[in-house]
Amino acid sequence: MTELNEAHHPEAAQPTPEWPDTAAPATTDPSIAAITAALDGVERLPVSEHEAVYSDLHDALLHALNEEAPNGEGEA
Repeated sequence: MTELNEAHHPEAAQPTPEWPDTAAPATTDPSIAAITAALDGVERLPVSEHEAVYSDLHDALLHALNEEAPNGEGEA
């Protein structure tokens, strides 16, 4: 059996990715902040579920960006 870590090399064979800090909102727009909140905890989901989260996030952001702004200056 092949081990990922050899006894004389105790460090991980593959580094653990560092996830971005999502604690602070990256936007001042509350509707966008609410959409991106879907990323909270994504690192704890199985990788097989990441695609669905990112796809839903993309669709929600696209919809929000295509809505007319409350001041009437958005795209129609």
